[in-house]
Amino acid sequence: MATVKFKPTTPSRRQMTVADFAEITKYAPEKSLLAYLKKHAGRNSYGKITVRHKGGGNKRKYRIVDFKRTSFEEGAKVIGVEYDPNRSGYIALVRDNAGNKKYILAPVGLTDGDTVYSGATADIKPGNTLPLASIPDGTVIYNIELNPGKGGQLVRSAGSAAQLMGKENGYAKVRLPSGEMRNIRLECTACIGQVSNIDHENVKIGKAGRKRHMGIRPTVRGSVMNPCDHPHGGGEGKSPIGHPGPLTPWGKPALGYKTRSKKARTEKFIIKHRNSK
Repeated sequence: MATVKFKPTTPSRRQMTVADFAEITKYAPEKSLLAYLKKHAGRNSYGKITVRHKGGGNKRKYRIVDFKRTSFEEGAKVIGVEYDPNRSGYIALVRDNAGNKKYILAPVGLTDGDTVYSGATADIKPGNTLPLASIPDGTVIYNIELNPGKGGQLVRSAGSAAQLMGKENGYAKVRLPSGEMRNIRLECTACIGQVSNIDHENVKIGKAGRKRHMGIRPTVRGSVMNPCDHPHGGGEGKSPIGHPGPLTPWGKPALGYKTRSKKARTEKFIIKHRNSK
């Protein structure tokens, strides 16, 4: 696992790096596990842009990934590890004893011929899925459930891993990659190990066109706009933001202004916030 540099044949190539894909063992996706993925360019059902800076990009199909991992009690053999254009980590194609094929999130070290299991009696090995109640304290985990039976929702991006710190009063204390400490029910499941593609964070995009291939459009600073387009716009030459401070394009406070509703937060499950010291 490393990044590959290029000869500086152009100014963009001088800085660009890509993953070496050393973990990849299978290149063609499983057709039965592909789904059509429609582009919306950040627009809602009325055609209004609700997420800015999205549009274009290379065509891709969605890989149907099994985040629940409930059917591997008797084991599932790894056929190959693949690249997934829809996520930063790699995915593994597995086949169970009944011949069913499924995609799972691939952990570091998982390769062809390995067998993954699910259930309370599974071994503590990378790729296996167990309830938090059956995982020893201090174990590194990923793909963690928040609600029993719903499937993994936490710690799914490339190179990320959480740690099980302890168990108390029907809850497991889990330290997330952000530094947040959180209580999660012991009935919830998690996978052993760390998500693959560790060097994803070290990749340098190198050029603007590569971002466009990802479906990300340019972001323009508010200070270079006209006053009618942004609160930071206007003025002769470069102008400071001024009173009342940084604002969004719609005039609402930015950078530190809390907008999240307390009703939507799971405050009672958070032991330590990610930004607390």
